[in-house]
Amino acid sequence: MLVFVIRRLFQAALVMLVVAFISFSLFQYVGDPVLAMVGQEATPQERAELRQHLGLDEPFYTQFARFVGNAVQGEFGLSYRQGRKVSTLMKERFPATLELSMVAAVLALVVGVPLGVYTALRRDTFLSNFFLAASLVGVSLPTFLIGILLILVFAVLLGWLPSYGRGDVVSFGWLTSGLLGGGWKNLILPSITLCLFQLTLIMRLVRAEMLEVLRTDYIKFARARGLSDRAVHFGHALKNTLVPVITITGLQLGSIIAFAIITETVFQWPGMGLLFIQAVQTADIPIMAAYLCMIALIFVVINLAVDLLYFVVDPRLRVDRATAAH
Repeated sequence: MLVFVIRRLFQAALVMLVVAFISFSLFQYVGDPVLAMVGQEATPQERAELRQHLGLDEPFYTQFARFVGNAVQGEFGLSYRQGRKVSTLMKERFPATLELSMVAAVLALVVGVPLGVYTALRRDTFLSNFFLAASLVGVSLPTFLIGILLILVFAVLLGWLPSYGRGDVVSFGWLTSGLLGGGWKNLILPSITLCLFQLTLIMRLVRAEMLEVLRTDYIKFARARGLSDRAVHFGHALKNTLVPVITITGLQLGSIIAFAIITETVFQWPGMGLLFIQAVQTADIPIMAAYLCMIALIFVVINLAVDLLYFVVDPRLRVDRATAAH
């Protein structure tokens, strides 16, 4: 296990270095940040002085080496647009994105897994067919359209829920939470919008895997032993269904955090996604590079956690590794 973890950490370091190089290389061609900062009226001398102050006149490899060195320490330089540390901006925005993503992920799991089990065990009922038909809507509709429709119905027509912002939040050090404060209503619409695709994906995956497991020989043997349907369905079938579900759920959690950009833009949610969109509009290279590196780090950590969970859920992997070691 220790050798496996060390090898994966080494691979993760290589992945992070490649992502940092690619993101920093691409963003050298998205525009000139000096023009966005000083405007068209600035003289060539003023632009040259600002470029020298920001270190943009140095060779590419020098800028990249400085970027990697600072990133290892958690620093990504100054924002060209706001003139503040990128690490400070990310720290301010990260709790909002994390809270929205975690609520969306919990909703997708809590609703998606039971629906998947129900549609697998009661696949010929009207309610099961209705859930499957409704899941096609969640998969087909784009995220921004779902958000706009929810705003139209629940915020504009009914007036039940707010349509933008995070509302009142409570602070726990640098962490902030609207769910525990007065802004929980602001969290409902964006979390539903963000979780809908993942919910339907998990539901259909659980259903497909459950149906496949129910056809296996050991399930037939368990029934022949006289076990109850509850023991067969939840003690044997569901447990063996969880391995691919864990994989997809882990990757989808990273996707929720990475692709919360659209949801945050529609609902003006003050998270990292909205910060990234604003950075793209002004060619704020430090923020864009830091955002991509952070998303890559999240995916790497989630993939490592998923691999470790395999050993907990699937005993066959532990037996195979023990046999290989001997």
